[in-house]
Amino acid sequence: MIKQEEFDFQGAIESIREQHKFDFVGIAMTQSREHHELRWTFVTGNQSERYRRIVLHSGKGIAGIVFKTGKPMLVENVEHTIPKEELFGYPIIVTEELKSFGAVPLLLDGRVKGVLLVGFRATNRLNSEKFSMFKQHVEMNLSPFHIREVVEY
Repeated sequence: MIKQEEFDFQGAIESIREQHKFDFVGIAMTQSREHHELRWTFVTGNQSERYRRIVLHSGKGIAGIVFKTGKPMLVENVEHTIPKEELFGYPIIVTEELKSFGAVPLLLDGRVKGVLLVGFRATNRLNSEKFSMFKQHVEMNLSPFHIREVVEY
């Protein structure tokens, strides 16, 4: 297995974006062991550099929710799923103008260490079938992480 420090995350997400034709792909990772702060560490397809200022805590925003629950999140149509007055709680969606997205937890040694977000700037472009195919591809190609859901006992 390739160590996290040696893996080319930027190259991997660029490949994911190209292969699946996503408009945006990003990885949010924890910044320290003590705090569960997440930052968008690797991105491709971004419209601006504003993502760099986004800091999320466990349970907040897409990355925070997926990080906390350890479960994937799929939103086929942001306009129908997330009320307009709640969008401020999803800064990456607003900043990157995503209208359809999916996010999966990145696990290492059974613990969530980051979140992989993929999205489109048009509604209904990511459905459950395409999201499932994407997850299978990532599971095989995003070493050192795996993306299976956290199993609670």
